[in-house]
Amino acid sequence: MLLPRPVGREAASRKYDILSALMAFALSQDKHVQRQVLRIMALITTRYNWQRDEMTMGQGEIARLWSVDDRTVKREMARLRAQGWLVLKRQGARGRVSVYGMDLNRMLKDTRPAWPLIGEDFIARLEPQEAVGQGSSNVVPLRAVAAPVADGSLWSAAQRWLCAQDAATYGAWLHALTEAGRDAQCLTLAAPTRFHATYVSTNLREKLLAALHQFDPSVREVRIEA
Repeated sequence: MLLPRPVGREAASRKYDILSALMAFALSQDKHVQRQVLRIMALITTRYNWQRDEMTMGQGEIARLWSVDDRTVKREMARLRAQGWLVLKRQGARGRVSVYGMDLNRMLKDTRPAWPLIGEDFIARLEPQEAVGQGSSNVVPLRAVAAPVADGSLWSAAQRWLCAQDAATYGAWLHALTEAGRDAQCLTLAAPTRFHATYVSTNLREKLLAALHQFDPSVREVRIEA
């Protein structure tokens, strides 16, 4: 999905949609991710020029806004750039601060698993191509995720069990996980993003272990990696 730049008649609603996605995602994460998302939301709401895709703010100003020291600003800005959320457009020089852009589409992609927490209308608005049933009803159901095909592996068997138990959670968080390796009593699964991996590790690890134990009681640990 490629979101049009939030300008024109629908600019306000697009901005709220982006901020809503960030908020819902942050609230589903641990305190460290919540703080990181809150910090970039502070930059967006206070200094970001949506029309020009520019955020111009000195390191000292950011430190004051975030109530942190300069070292924390350097570290956090580097993390945000590594995630792809923050884009350096022009490096600062003597007497001139750096200019940053925001990759809004990357933010939406990374926060996509949290959209069902907001509601079906939100998903239909941001992904109209996923809507089904264009009749008179204004209720747009979520896209169904097909049950995984059994291929004889432990993970595919666990996936089918998870899908049968809770299709919504499976479709939002577990469908995208792939088996990355097996080491003794530990199964390693790969997630599409670091945020996705953090959420599953924090909130769904026990559910995953329960599913795996249905088919292989020797599995004692599951590791989620981005």
